[in-house]
Order: sequence, then structure tokens, then C-alpha cells
Amino acid sequence: MSETTLHTDLLRFATVGSVDDGKSTLIGRLLVDTKQLFDDQLDALSVAAQRRGSADVDLSFITDGLRAEREQGITIDVAYRYAATPQRKFVIADCPGHVQYTANMATGASTADLVLMVIDATAGIKEQTRRHLCIAALLGVRQVIACANKMDLANWRQEAYDHVVEEMTSLASRLGIDSLTVIPISALAGDNVVDASAKTPYYDGPTVLEALEAAPAGGWANLHGSSEHDASRLPVQWIIRKPGGGRSYAGMVYGQALEVGAKVTVLPDGRHSQVIAIATPRGEATRAEVGISVAVDLADDLDVSRGDMIVGTDTPPEVTSELTATVCWFSPTPLTAGRRLRVKHTTRSTPALIAEILGELDVTSLHIADATELAENAIGIVRLTTASPLVVDPYSVNRITGSFVLIDEVTNITVAAGMVGPPTLHTD
Repeated sequence: MSETTLHTDLLRFATVGSVDDGKSTLIGRLLVDTKQLFDDQLDALSVAAQRRGSADVDLSFITDGLRAEREQGITIDVAYRYAATPQRKFVIADCPGHVQYTANMATGASTADLVLMVIDATAGIKEQTRRHLCIAALLGVRQVIACANKMDLANWRQEAYDHVVEEMTSLASRLGIDSLTVIPISALAGDNVVDASAKTPYYDGPTVLEALEAAPAGGWANLHGSSEHDASRLPVQWIIRKPGGGRSYAGMVYGQALEVGAKVTVLPDGRHSQVIAIATPRGEATRAEVGISVAVDLADDLDVSRGDMIVGTDTPPEVTSELTATVCWFSPTPLTAGRRLRVKHTTRSTPALIAEILGELDVTSLHIADATELAENAIGIVRLTTASPLVVDPYSVNRITGSFVLIDEVTNITVAAGMVGPPTLHTD
């Protein structure tokens, strides 16, 4: 089976939305109704329910494995689960909805082909729901399955469903979402999750499972941010010294496939060479596809270090010590101009200075407003300078070489996720 077939068979999706809208319960219902759980797992859920004095199994416990999550009744960390049907394999990232854990949500959505958005149909779209969808769109996710949940509490009224459809259609259009499906469901009862429900005669679309099985898969796994205009990108992670002399340069291939004989440039210094050998986990190869870890030999004896990048010569990335970027700020301490941080970009880490706050994205109006600081969980545009040059592409072109994180040098805590370039949103 080819690498492409393997990736196409696999859908990575993240559940997003505001706290208490039913994300974990929906994933629990999907896993139970598709018979993905063993008897001992179901028994453990029953025991956990009894400890809380409940006679009914809490489906959210299937993904909420931390003791604090079960005690508080909220998701804190991203919970990854794996499932399979005869049609497809799934990697599920159940993301927290609480505003305090927005950073964890961004982590879960960063590798998703699709987001499964859960909305309480009795309450409509909340601010945190908008924030989650904005972050997912900024991260390059272009497929959304929106579940109008708790329709049983809304007495299955079509007006409640239509209101969610109207809000989501408008929001998705402005965020550049290419594919949107809105499904009326009850995650608790299972209506329209795996099996179609007779309670929604006004809806004739797919169930949640059918929509997940039909969605195009493998976008992130196949592309790694590549496009037909890209050349190869190989951030050097490790230098391998060979017995008897010589070096190989190890890393993962992004952008486009890397081939023996390809002319390459080592950045940021701009030295030129040619690929003469490629080693993969399966042995020697003449070609390494995107997403494959390799060790590359070059024709010339160059001084290549961790953090350098070996790139194809056709469309080289930009080498810069100053860039404009979109950031999601996660720290309780507001971000202001003059703040010193450390930027981690691919395999390179270097001190950085926030030179200017250029604006903040209003998640309600989707307009860029003037700002002098970014509060916790704000999405803004900044100009930053770095001590060492970075080798970057716009995030809209390459999700790997266009992304970075900002780290507090004192605490070593990740305080922001960044994307090279301004927001790629339809904000007019």
C-alpha cells in the first residue's frame, strides 16, 4: 500500500466549541455506538459513574481521563482517541472548550484535516465558539462539520436548528471555510450521530458518522503545508557523523518531495550543493515523499548545523530577522511591545523582540482593531525581530515553515502560537 493510500484512509479531526456544549459526550457516543470500546472500558465507566452517585454512564468520561476533568466536569487537556470503521480510520482530538485552555485547543486543531464543532442549540454560538473557529481557520482548517447539539432540550424545533445554520453559514463564509455541514443532533441520546433520527423530518442530510466518512481526508498528512508552488523544505534536526568520515543531515521532508540529484541551498547562509543520497527508515531511496524522516548526504562538505534548512532552489523561502505574524496569545500577562521572548521555528530557536503590536482580531465582528496590547486568548498581529535569521514561508503557503511558537525564557512556558503573515480571513 502506498504512502498516499495510507494517508487518504485516515481522517484527523478535532472537536471544538465552547465549554459544556457536549463535545466529549459526542465523541463518547460515537465510540460507543460504533463499538470501539472493550467491555472492561465500559465497566470502568460504570464504576466511575457510581463513584459520583450516578446510575447512568457519563459518556464524556471516555475522553476525559484526568481526575480533575472528571471532578470538574470539563475537558482540560487534549484527549486523543483512535477509531476505525469499514470505510475509514480516525484520529480524534477532543479539545477543551474552557477559555482558560484555549492553548490546548489550538494544539489539537493544528494537525486536523477537519473540525467537528459542537454548538448548544438552546444557546447558539458563543464567543468561545467563534474564537475556536477563528483559530481553526487561521490554522488552515477548511472543513467544518457543525453539530447543533441538545436538540432534545430545544424540543427538536426546526427554528433552533435553522438559527444555528444561519449563524454558522455566515461565520464560515467570512472565515474562508470551504466545506460546512450542519447536523441537528442529541449527543446524549444518539440522534443523528451514528443512526438517522425520525425526530428531524426537516433534515435529510448525513449523520455525524456519515459526514466524517465522506469528508476528504489526508490533507494535513499529505501536504504538510505544501503547494504546487513549493520546493522541498528539510529543517535540519540532527547531524549524523559517519564512521570513517562524512556527515548526513537528518530531518523531516516538507513542501515537496526530495530526490537524489536535486540541487539544493542550505539556508540561512545560502550555500549551494546537490543531494547525493537519501536514507529512510526503510533503507536507501532515490526519492523521499513529504512527511518522511530522512538522512540526506550532500555532494559538498558544508558546515551545516541544527536549525539550518536544506531547500530546493526553485522557490526558496525568505530569510529574515524581521517578520509580521498573526499570534494567538495564551499568557495571563498581556503582550506589549518591547517584550523579549524566545521563538521556536521548525528546528531553530532564537531570542525575539516584539517590536510592535499592529492590531487585534475582534472574534465577533472579524475586523482588525487598533491595539497596544494583547490580553490572554486574544488573536493579534505583531511585528517581531529575531537575534538569528529565520527561514520562513507565509503560513498560507506552508503550515510547517510558516508556523512558530513563542516561549517565555524565564518559565519556559509556551505563551503564543504564531503564523507568518497577517490573518488569511475574509474580514470585510
